[in-house]
Amino acid sequence: MTGQIDTVLIANRGEIAVRVIRTLRRMGIRSVAVYSDADADARHVREADTAVRVGPASARASYLDVDKVIAAATATGAQAIHPGYGFLSENADFAVACSAAGIAFLGPSVKAIEVMGDKITAKNAVSAFGVPVVPGIARPGLTDAELIEAAADIGYPILVKPSAGGGGKGMRLVEKHADLASALTSARREASSSFGDDTLFLERFVLTPRHIEVQILADEHGNVVHLGERECSLQRRHQKVIEEAPSPLLDADARARIGEAACNTARSVDYTGAGTVEFIVSANAPDDFFFMEMNTRLQVEHPVTEMVTGLDLVEWQIRVAAGEKLGFSQDEITLTGHAIEARVYAEDPGRGFLPTGGDVVGLREPVGDGVRTDSGLSVGTVVGSDYDPMLSKVIAWGEDRPAALRTLDRALAGTAVQGVVTNIEFARFLLADNDVVAGRLDTGLLDRRAPDFVASTAPDEALVAVAAQLWLAGWPGPEGSGTRGSGTRGSEVLGSGTRGSGTLGSGALGSGTRGSEMLGADPWDVPTGWRVGVDAPTVVRLSSGDRTVHVAITGRPRAAVVSVDGGESRTLTASLAGSDVTVVIDDIRTSWAFAHSRDTAHNTSGTALGSTVWISGTDGTWPVRKVREASVREGDAQSGDAEITSPMPGSVIAVGVADGAEVHTGDTLVVVEAMKMEHALTAPTDGTVELLVAVGDQVRVDQLLARVSRRNESEENQA
Repeated sequence: MTGQIDTVLIANRGEIAVRVIRTLRRMGIRSVAVYSDADADARHVREADTAVRVGPASARASYLDVDKVIAAATATGAQAIHPGYGFLSENADFAVACSAAGIAFLGPSVKAIEVMGDKITAKNAVSAFGVPVVPGIARPGLTDAELIEAAADIGYPILVKPSAGGGGKGMRLVEKHADLASALTSARREASSSFGDDTLFLERFVLTPRHIEVQILADEHGNVVHLGERECSLQRRHQKVIEEAPSPLLDADARARIGEAACNTARSVDYTGAGTVEFIVSANAPDDFFFMEMNTRLQVEHPVTEMVTGLDLVEWQIRVAAGEKLGFSQDEITLTGHAIEARVYAEDPGRGFLPTGGDVVGLREPVGDGVRTDSGLSVGTVVGSDYDPMLSKVIAWGEDRPAALRTLDRALAGTAVQGVVTNIEFARFLLADNDVVAGRLDTGLLDRRAPDFVASTAPDEALVAVAAQLWLAGWPGPEGSGTRGSGTRGSEVLGSGTRGSGTLGSGALGSGTRGSEMLGADPWDVPTGWRVGVDAPTVVRLSSGDRTVHVAITGRPRAAVVSVDGGESRTLTASLAGSDVTVVIDDIRTSWAFAHSRDTAHNTSGTALGSTVWISGTDGTWPVRKVREASVREGDAQSGDAEITSPMPGSVIAVGVADGAEVHTGDTLVVVEAMKMEHALTAPTDGTVELLVAVGDQVRVDQLLARVSRRNESEENQA
């Protein structure tokens, strides 16, 4: 399409949709969002000029429905569609449908999508343009016998790869000949299930591999340039976590060579627009690089390239689609400083990176010199299991790599997504690794370090702040926020904010009325230690991770003492300001931001857990549960009864037994699925099962799913 573009539909959601809207607004172009029922109140919907519903929560029935997306563009007068990444971004049929409707697809030609979408065809195409490829065998229709025969000439270790798809699905690393046959069988099965295509090929596995990709731009007039490279070696199960530009591995000569290879890759398919060429590079021989694949779309990690080049890639996608020539030559592109990006995922590194979820009840996103946040979050966002777990990206720029690392670490420390467990603490752990700091990277580094990560629990100062907030909420008169005796609950005074009071981009945490309603929802929430003329302590029992403590506060808000688990008494003053509490402990002043979310979880000892307090300081965010003892039936503690809770939010896809059935240790009781990951929950003991969920139920993390009750001793003797 050549001509003016004044309306663009974004066929995506979340942070990329918000990011595209930002550029459209700056360019004076009208933005149209699409949304599913699950995203009706999402940030990208609210920030777009117009929004169109395209179906229910299921992506297949909404964001992946070509006809609905095209109809939305036609109805709103959009001349172009930006596909973002994922969903329809590399779907050739969608590009054809756009063309048929007279709508510009902000991506390359159908031919480029088709050629580069098949890894075998892509390798053959780029080889003809002199681009180096990994030694191997790649042609359609190879049988297992042909692959096994070819492996001996390729040499081990070998990587088995599917021709279709991505994300590491169907990929197998084989180190010896005896394991190849079984690897081919399982790879074909997974490739067929994931992509509907079980075609496989083989590549020699590059030892100590680094994943380096090159950003290219090409216009309709034959101009092709590269914008330098990005290092993407810090990844888990082939999913990137930390990316940076430029790579600490390459020198100027290697950068020019790999950049030219990327441009030749684009020329091999007459590419137009923004694209990324991915290479595998040996850490031991950086001059040797090999083509892996080309992503015919914008990449998640494109902001680091924008930070070091000063170019807006979304803007140039639009300008190229409108028929403009690139406004610069290769010699005019310079890389200034260093940029690093961390992806924020809804996942729990302390539980094997299982997906998480929940309502965002408070939010703080970093701002400042050298910091950029691309985010689809706002207070009230519901993070469920329908879509990808990536929530946002935090990007930092510095004059050199050490400066960028420091800036990113502090930006992550200041990022708080209250209500959802994220990987932020793990990202900071990774950035502090000695090899990462030194730039000694490879694609296996993250997986090697992951077992060493231990999630922190809230420090004593944070736990004291939580206890102080509860204490102040029930304190009468001007010293606290409560007005006990006046008929007004302290929680009502404390929660004076509205749900949307967190200002995005300002760094403020949102404090919702939801939290204030919950704080005083039962008598346990109101401290009871203060009495007129009596200096009795207020004791609050709090749980953070696997640590449970008692915090005792005695005195008045402006002159108190506090101890944790009967330890040393420390002086304390405390005050509330909205959702924040400031405490001075032994003359050291700290401020903390709070949000509250209600849950109904129980722990395995039968302890009932009340609402969760999400507390954020200058160095992290922790969920802290206010704990009270549940009533316990006589004999429970000795009977070995067990409670089974969900390790992640998702849906119940199978129930293995009937309610009331006798079960044995190891029997599968419930299977929960989230993000296409299944987790079977088994009986930890023999006994009678009580099922609390059914197939199709949506469950939250730590939700009680089933109980297994053992027979007591007298029943066993009678039996």
